[in-house]
Amino acid sequence: MPRPFRFGVNLLTSASAAEWRAKCRRAEELGYDVLLVPDHLGMVAPFPALVAAAGATERPRLGTFVLNAGFWNPALLAREVATTDALTGGRLELGLGTGYVRAEHETAGLPFGSPRERVDLLRRTVGELERALRSAEHRPRPAQPRVPLLIGANGDRMLRLTAEHADIAAFTGARARDAAGTLTPLTADELDERVARYRELAADRPAPAELNLLIQLVAVTDDPGPVLRPLLERHPQLDLDRALALPIMLVGTLEQLVARVRAQRERFGFSYLTVLEPSMEAFAPVMRRLREESA
Repeated sequence: MPRPFRFGVNLLTSASAAEWRAKCRRAEELGYDVLLVPDHLGMVAPFPALVAAAGATERPRLGTFVLNAGFWNPALLAREVATTDALTGGRLELGLGTGYVRAEHETAGLPFGSPRERVDLLRRTVGELERALRSAEHRPRPAQPRVPLLIGANGDRMLRLTAEHADIAAFTGARARDAAGTLTPLTADELDERVARYRELAADRPAPAELNLLIQLVAVTDDPGPVLRPLLERHPQLDLDRALALPIMLVGTLEQLVARVRAQRERFGFSYLTVLEPSMEAFAPVMRRLREESA
């Protein structure tokens, strides 16, 4: 049997306390299973934002999507994770990644490093964090016996780390083209290869991980051309048909989008989908239809 769907929304926009609570309540009303926040300078600080989200909602789980390991000392991160999990009643899901925007590190006065160095740092962070949170002596204590770990990955070394440690394997469906954080979307065949490589590395796991895909754009429309025009201008190698076939783009009629989500779960195994905040409302009818069909 396929794993049941879960749906998350990554909340990107800063807001006042009242606006933040209202936004989180709206996401819960729409049916999202997970409220997520990123870890970029110029956006909300992840842990206080999640604690505030917990106070405004009852059902959704709460996650980082994803923390930049280069911003965090592992011992201090363990304290943040344990405290946040306790204050949210055990609703935390911890997402970790290497970071990919050099300018953010420079602004923070932190080393950026080579891709290899960033992966090595993430591996050390994961190891130290797991040891700290497993220790009965660690204070504070998280509410959950194990805070679920999500790792965002694409390259082989990151996929290996994900296979070894993560409860949730997150695929961006894109690769960083440069240190400025410019992303190039992966075709379905390229993403197939990455998922197959992950499955190869994860073959010895005692239990399979949940597979996540970040959807960059959702639009319910019978005229996709105007919606995708900005993407085509940024990526001249794409035409409309190729853009519509990208796994990270959900653009089309409601029936087409529901069919696409089901097909991607069957082809790749993606049962946990994350959308960005600007697509929160647009994706709601897709979620609703998928749940009605599964009922």
